[in-house]
Amino acid sequence: MAQAHTHDPNAYFVPHSSRWPVFASVALFITMYGLASWFNEASYGKTMFFVGIAGMIAILFKWFADVILESISGYYNKQVDTSFRMGMVWFIFSEVMFFGAFFGALFYARQYALPWLGGTGDGVMTNALLWDGFSAAWPSSGPGQVGGHFQTIPAWGLPLLNTLILLTSGVTVTIAHHALKAGHRTQLLVFLGLTVLLGCTFLFFQVEEYMHAYTELNLTLGSGIYGSTFFMLTGFHGAHVTLGTIMLAIIWLRCAKGHFSKDDHFAFEAVAWYWHFVDVVWLGLFLFVYVL
Repeated sequence: MAQAHTHDPNAYFVPHSSRWPVFASVALFITMYGLASWFNEASYGKTMFFVGIAGMIAILFKWFADVILESISGYYNKQVDTSFRMGMVWFIFSEVMFFGAFFGALFYARQYALPWLGGTGDGVMTNALLWDGFSAAWPSSGPGQVGGHFQTIPAWGLPLLNTLILLTSGVTVTIAHHALKAGHRTQLLVFLGLTVLLGCTFLFFQVEEYMHAYTELNLTLGSGIYGSTFFMLTGFHGAHVTLGTIMLAIIWLRCAKGHFSKDDHFAFEAVAWYWHFVDVVWLGLFLFVYVL
């Protein structure tokens, strides 16, 4: 929390102990317990889940408000700024590893497990004795036809449109960044607002795509290995776009209040880094999940 006394700008700022991590842990426990109970059809599960979500939102709002207050009060010096940058770099690196694990699962299933089940190489007896007649063609729901027959989503429809939307949003957030460094507040707000709008548009079309997949293509999370990897990759990416859009909207509000200067705006830069990371991940998804 922000301190009431004047802070020495040459000293590394260390905040007082905060109650928010404890409260956030409790809210997160309630959320996950409620979700597990909801999945197991407990009567209180759904209510507990949303109570936990509401608690998390309220706690994060107040927690972030404290950090913003520390920033605008001048408590952060160059060393603190360096720490924030290192923290954001490591956070994005952890996200790279997170998506790398799911891309790895996709590649392993497609390049190794599926051909093996189809009788290639050392899997010839597995195919002959257990899955005789199985054709190792991708996309596949596996030799057991888990989830039944399904159709894939054409790459050159909504996926291509969403690719263009995200690439455009990467341009608009970059223009907004340059406008901030040049001191052009109106241009900053316009292009940052456009980035938020493009993020919301992407999410809208992804929801449309999911509805089409479930209702008309029989492509679901239960459609074997293809369905599970498809929805895990695109779903987690959608969650990251949602988080990024929320962060961009908060940064827009802060810009509207005049919180940043052309030389001191790491919060903006951190969100821009995150947004560009989300763009790059989507390019990988579009290529390896939709096109190939």
